[in-house]
Amino acid sequence: MAKWGEGDPRWIVEERADATNVNNWHWTERDATSWSSDKLKFLLLGLSVENEEGSCEVTEVSKVEGEASINNRKGKLIFFYEWSLKATWTGESKAGVKYTGTIEVPNLSDENDMEDLDIAVSLNKDEPETPLSNLMKTKGAEKIREALGSYVGFLKTEFTQGMILPTANGVAKVQSTSQSKATQDRTRISSSGSTTAPVNTGVKIPTCKFSMKEKFLTSPPDLYRVFLNQEMVQAFTHAPALVEGERGGKFRLLEGNVFGEFTELVPDEKIVMKWRYNNWPCEHYATITMTFLDRSSETELKVECRGVPDNEEERTKEGWKRYYFEAIKQTFGYGARLY
Repeated sequence: MAKWGEGDPRWIVEERADATNVNNWHWTERDATSWSSDKLKFLLLGLSVENEEGSCEVTEVSKVEGEASINNRKGKLIFFYEWSLKATWTGESKAGVKYTGTIEVPNLSDENDMEDLDIAVSLNKDEPETPLSNLMKTKGAEKIREALGSYVGFLKTEFTQGMILPTANGVAKVQSTSQSKATQDRTRISSSGSTTAPVNTGVKIPTCKFSMKEKFLTSPPDLYRVFLNQEMVQAFTHAPALVEGERGGKFRLLEGNVFGEFTELVPDEKIVMKWRYNNWPCEHYATITMTFLDRSSETELKVECRGVPDNEEERTKEGWKRYYFEAIKQTFGYGARLY
């Protein structure tokens, strides 16, 4: 199973420059296609809406075709993206009847404003009519529009972190603009005569490490299972979640704000994972080690966090206390003394 991050070519970000482009001042280009494809799938999968008729959820993203890139031209960032998307939605009425349909977005592009985006929602031909179809065409389409708007925002912030924009006088500045394909030359900057090899432009950021302890009125095996069982994770987060409870398995929870991968599992004793908030610098993960200690009538959970961005330390601590410790105790009745 492919790992997120290390060694995965999807996550390698390259910045290319012509060999004659002294100091990278005139132009550089970064290919954002693979990153964008993963980000679009991530943002769309699991989106859900509900009303008095029932609920609907995006259950599959079957088509992500297109390209994206960023050009740095004389200190200005110019964004190009053009995508055609197709997804499957599943609805369930209050009576328990299930329906399926499709979502198509043919024109996600830097040429179009987000409010002009075409989002076509339809019910499969063999399905009977249902009010849930209208739910997806209204509230569902609006959520999809918001998610695609988030993609554009992440492209301009998260993906561009670390792009060096030197000016003629050597003082770095960051400017960005999005221009129509009708007025921009989209020819690749790199040429067959270039001798400059692609380089990885990953950014080093200051990080910290800390540990937390919490006691739960349950056994180590029961608490261990809470973190690896998808239904249990959905129960304490009160939202859809993806949890592949095996080594190399991925997880995504809290409406996509937290995701990562399980890297080591020792049954009933230890869980090690790559973990991150969605808005951390692209490709940056903290290493979280959870140790489950049997304390007779209760379990002591020790959580060691390494590689957390310095400016995210308090937010990460509070997030674990609120969305993991307290939520698990309230949901499963494992309440114990806080310290």
